[in-house]
Amino acid sequence: MVLEPGLVVASVRQGSLAEEMEIEPGDKIVRINGQAVFDLIDFLFLVSDDYLQVDVVKANGEQWQLEIDREPGEEFGIEFATVAAEGIKHCRNKCIFCFVDQMPPGMRPTLYEKDDDYRLSLTQGSFITLTNQAEDDLQRILKLHLSPLYVSVQATDPEIRRQLLNNPGAGNVLQQLKTLAQAGIVMHTQVVLLPGINDGAVLQQTIGDLAKLWPQVQSIGVVPVGLTAFRAKLPTLAKYTAEAARRVLQLGLAWQAKFQSEFARTLVYFSDEFYVEAELDFPEAAYYDDFPQLENGIGLSRLFLDEIDALLPVLPHQIAARRVHIATGVSAAKTMQSVIDKVCGQVNGLEVSLHVVRNRFFGPDVTVAGLLTGKDLVEGIADLEGGILLLPQVMFKTDEQLFLDNLTPKQVACELNAEIIVVQVNGLDFLTELVGQDLASVE
Repeated sequence: MVLEPGLVVASVRQGSLAEEMEIEPGDKIVRINGQAVFDLIDFLFLVSDDYLQVDVVKANGEQWQLEIDREPGEEFGIEFATVAAEGIKHCRNKCIFCFVDQMPPGMRPTLYEKDDDYRLSLTQGSFITLTNQAEDDLQRILKLHLSPLYVSVQATDPEIRRQLLNNPGAGNVLQQLKTLAQAGIVMHTQVVLLPGINDGAVLQQTIGDLAKLWPQVQSIGVVPVGLTAFRAKLPTLAKYTAEAARRVLQLGLAWQAKFQSEFARTLVYFSDEFYVEAELDFPEAAYYDDFPQLENGIGLSRLFLDEIDALLPVLPHQIAARRVHIATGVSAAKTMQSVIDKVCGQVNGLEVSLHVVRNRFFGPDVTVAGLLTGKDLVEGIADLEGGILLLPQVMFKTDEQLFLDNLTPKQVACELNAEIIVVQVNGLDFLTELVGQDLASVE
């Protein structure tokens, strides 16, 4: 079957070049300057020219040819429905720790989709395993110098990696990384850590092997395995105890000191969850260098705490009586309470209640706020009597306001008798909603 070129437009940014040219959702971008557009990489490279001749098939079937003169740096302003005409590349592994395999039935279909696509790694920072890269894909990455890529390594020991990914072909990751590094591809790497399997000596080997690829390997993120209550017919795995988490962090300290000496960079970073589990304070901001793995939950808490501290001087000392409720998961409870104590100690008239919600949906071992569902909130919080409830944006689907169980904020608000305000996880937005005043103008 011959693949037809074309990417379907999902959305057009207001005021963008695409909107000016009357490109609309549902239209298909087929060619740019006579060259076929098969995926997002094609589009990004071709649309970089100043003069563009764009072939568009409109949603109603009309064929347009647009001539566009772009100003330097002017964004086209399109989001596509998928990364490629043939769809995304799917995962070929059966990882023993896969979170998707631990989800209950009945959720929205997109949550069960296992992508493992280098194009998403490049454009969205998704971690890939490199186990489904054909030779053509590798040559394209090298030829176009597609960088940075985010690679989920788990272990450089071939047999351990095969065991973890449950894939006989997964053992050559170190050679793949060396090939990419020799071509100058920048990489951020991840290790999902499982007690007794790829920690200890195996982790020592993995960190050592990856560090040898500096400066192409710019970061090594270490995160604990996530376990839900839905592991029937899956291998039995353990979670990290406080003592085991402290051992992992202690091992990391020696590596971090070595890398600071050799590279002037920490290089290996541990997720916020490890510090919470170990009952240790988060490191200072300098530890995280340029915060290369925020999306992986590494350094988010430190960044948030520092943003709060920087904004404390501009908070009002007195406001009209205001009562606010905040919901969070078990992991963030201590951090959030410390912030609330600081703010309420400075702002007279503000009363804040923190609701630490346990995860009934996925099970008690899942403690992060981003995996709480609407039903968890309804079952974990009493009637708020018309009060204000702040919820972090991480609880919701990226492109629309839906909890993981498909409930909407409006539905949950009705159940809790509350006004729900969804807040971005940064100090300015959080404090603005907390005190009910615009702080941006006085920052």
